[in-house]
Amino acid sequence: MGTYSAKPAEVEKKWIMIDADGLVVGRLATIVAMRLRGKHKPTYTPHVDDGDNVIIVNASKIVLTGRKRDQKVYYHHTGHIGGIKERTARSILEGKFPERIVEKAIERMLPRGPLARVQLGNLRVYAGPDHPHAAQSPEKLDIAAMNRKNTRSA
Repeated sequence: MGTYSAKPAEVEKKWIMIDADGLVVGRLATIVAMRLRGKHKPTYTPHVDDGDNVIIVNASKIVLTGRKRDQKVYYHHTGHIGGIKERTARSILEGKFPERIVEKAIERMLPRGPLARVQLGNLRVYAGPDHPHAAQSPEKLDIAAMNRKNTRSA
């Protein structure tokens, strides 16, 4: 009996759709990161991209617990001296690209490296309820029903 190691040609990828309306960001991100890596499968292999393709809709309706909406700060650097910039979660959610909060939460739960960048390419996040992936016939994953703490009323 040897250890099973999946080959890239043997991997079967499914399409999963998640409605993020009312879901807590961190709890959503942990489940999606696990799905992207393929750790929910018995054939998980650390060096192979065997995760699923994940579509997240209604990303603008996610919920942050506590006072994180006003107090959580996202930093980025322009590359120039003294060029550190900061934005609160509220300003991002009310801005032009509210889906970036979900994308960053998931991205930071994946390990850094070439494989993680490929796995992050299997994630599609949309602020509204529409997505252009109907042809892939994604199956719905109800994260709200998994645990009562996964949802929070705003």
